[in-house]
Amino acid sequence: MKLLKTLTSLLMASTIASCAIADSVTPMPNEWITLGTMAGPIPNATHSQPANAMVVNGKTYLIDVGDGTAGQLAKAGLNIKNVDAVFISHLHFDHTGGLPAVLSLRWQTSTKNMLTVYGPPGTKQTVEGIFAYMTYGALGNYGVPGQKTELASNNVQVVEISDGDVVNLDGFKLSAIRNSHYSWPKDSEEWHKFQSLSFKFELADYTVVFTGDTGPSEAVAQLSENVDLLISEMMDVDYTVNLVKRMNPNMPTPAFEHMRQHLSKHHLVPADVGQLAAKAKVKKLVVTHMSPGLDLPADFQKYTSEVAKYYQGDITIANDLDRFILKR
Repeated sequence: MKLLKTLTSLLMASTIASCAIADSVTPMPNEWITLGTMAGPIPNATHSQPANAMVVNGKTYLIDVGDGTAGQLAKAGLNIKNVDAVFISHLHFDHTGGLPAVLSLRWQTSTKNMLTVYGPPGTKQTVEGIFAYMTYGALGNYGVPGQKTELASNNVQVVEISDGDVVNLDGFKLSAIRNSHYSWPKDSEEWHKFQSLSFKFELADYTVVFTGDTGPSEAVAQLSENVDLLISEMMDVDYTVNLVKRMNPNMPTPAFEHMRQHLSKHHLVPADVGQLAAKAKVKKLVVTHMSPGLDLPADFQKYTSEVAKYYQGDITIANDLDRFILKR
């Protein structure tokens, strides 16, 4: 009896201590994590393709899902089953290559919560194509006779958004605007069909703009005015073209010319990034979507210096898995 009382007392003390610890646990901070920071199309041994996670009120949201997103989520300590929504800026492969893994891993791990995929026109077709790709593997049910599973599409919904759309979510508001990553003639069939978006996230006490892929854009500058954090793409055009030439020496010359034209017009070089941040008077600038992927301190210093010629604020050239607290 005495031993039983002792054990009971110890159990009660342990329970009280556990409750006290649980009550004192600091809530997870709102933060932005650069999961992958290198632009496509060349794979890199140390940098994943463009992907970001935003944690708000304990919920996880993905912003672009380049190749390697699932593994980077795990490295960041985030559970893929807890992702509430995905925001896709545009449908180039280096921004969507990780989505098949995210959707199939949710199915394989019997994830039940609803996932909403937000993206420009064409996102529904893209997600439907991923489910079509998953069909055969899912029908096999791992070869276990009699095993039945739900369709992967049962708890995934797609919401296509475009220029000027606003979405209210738990703890923040999302505003989308069309940027200049494409330059189709206005009101052409292609202009309506192919869109690239920039996003503004307005939390209760913090604002973030994510440029996605864009060239110089007055609309992006206006969206970014006085925000606390600007997450901007940046590209070294000469380096990128020369890298592709080395990887593809037999590519026809016109193809390289088209590539240079696209990269120069539809992306931001360091001077463009600095001028955007200065014009918008942003509080902090984080540069991602880098091509080349940076590894040496000298590389970071070079590009930081080029941006700082125009913007004298807080500049970070992001690396994979860098974390930024969303708090003033």
